[in-house]
Amino acid sequence: MPQISEEFERDAHLLADAADAAILPYFRAANLDASNKDADGGFDPVTLADREAEEAMRTVLARERPDDAILGEEFGHQPGSSGYTWVLDPIDGTRAFICGTPTWGVLIAVNSGAAPLVGMIAQPHIRERFVGTPSGAYLLHDGRRRALEPRKSRVLDEAQLLTTFPEIGSAEEKAAFDRVEGRVRLTRYGLDCYGYGLIATGQVDLVIEAGLNAYDIQGPMAVIEAAGGVVTTWDGGPAEQGGRILAAGSREIWQNAMELLNA
Repeated sequence: MPQISEEFERDAHLLADAADAAILPYFRAANLDASNKDADGGFDPVTLADREAEEAMRTVLARERPDDAILGEEFGHQPGSSGYTWVLDPIDGTRAFICGTPTWGVLIAVNSGAAPLVGMIAQPHIRERFVGTPSGAYLLHDGRRRALEPRKSRVLDEAQLLTTFPEIGSAEEKAAFDRVEGRVRLTRYGLDCYGYGLIATGQVDLVIEAGLNAYDIQGPMAVIEAAGGVVTTWDGGPAEQGGRILAAGSREIWQNAMELLNA
């Protein structure tokens, strides 16, 4: 496993390099066009940057890992024969991307059928990569690498909570979120995948979201768990398929938030 994990880590960086090159020419570009994927009246944007970045990553995998399967947000599932699957979200936070805020990210993970083995949250504009491996988690920023460790033993009344949307999911889910928000010290909205990286750095304590897909969570999940944090569904189950997600820097604060979500 150490050798294959090192290969996965190397390949994840190659994928991020390819995504960087595809995405950055579009970021904050004038007249960026966004199409709407939501046929039910909402707004689920996709841009050429999303599609070209995923195509670029798939090209790298065809060269480096031709036997592996791929699950990507934009182009779906491609079967493989190796038992490994790469899970790709070329731009997590496309709304942030089209608004010009640098809280979107490229999400990369690889699994063997369950929880991710290696994962990454990459933010090309500010040149940060949060990486989770079996040997630990680290932040790579402008070539400088430092180990990641979440903040431990934070009580809920002192906690900092992040979520992507002010209103998430159903009325029942919103009420559950509000129970936690009513207890914490500080809540911030709209940080997309970047919030998960901030748990791994020890800057914040909790991320609570609903309606996620596998490609939304597997990269962040790998980073937080490798750093020593906790990522589950709201009922404490495995999170790799998405759904309602609770991520925490410590088991203690995870337990406190779980009790309120399920009260």
